[in-house]
Amino acid sequence: MLIVVALSILPASPVRASGSWAWPVNGAVIRAFDPPDSPYGPGHRGIDIAAPLGAPVRAPAAGVVTFAGNVGGRLFLTVDHGGGLLSTCSFLSSLLVHKGDVVMRGQPVALSGTGHPGDTTPNVHLGVRLNGVYVDPLDYLGSLSVVDLIRLASFAA
Repeated sequence: MLIVVALSILPASPVRASGSWAWPVNGAVIRAFDPPDSPYGPGHRGIDIAAPLGAPVRAPAAGVVTFAGNVGGRLFLTVDHGGGLLSTCSFLSSLLVHKGDVVMRGQPVALSGTGHPGDTTPNVHLGVRLNGVYVDPLDYLGSLSVVDLIRLASFAA
């Protein structure tokens, strides 16, 4: 039954950028997408979004978790959104879902980590692949309200 439910939320045809995905965390993009010239060439295959260490990371869109685990000592989470579209959140501190779980848009799936090795600002790396090719995640993400970025400091009189 779980497979039937999972298949019903995933489109069968290739998915183009819609700008309707939820941001996995609320924060500023601190490193932009820089596509490689070749599949194995240098580049930045996603965006880095600033987030406090341990912040909830949300599924950007509905899908099925295809990977949740360790890669090179760091935690990664990949969700298949159907139609050849995958998202991966990387450098996480904890996973809240497992391979095979069905997730909904905005559902907490992990906790944020420190970011790429050597990063000084904690962040979540979001990568998006369409039919195996990395694409700019910003094309899929909806608008992020300025209200989501404001953090009020306490004030003592």
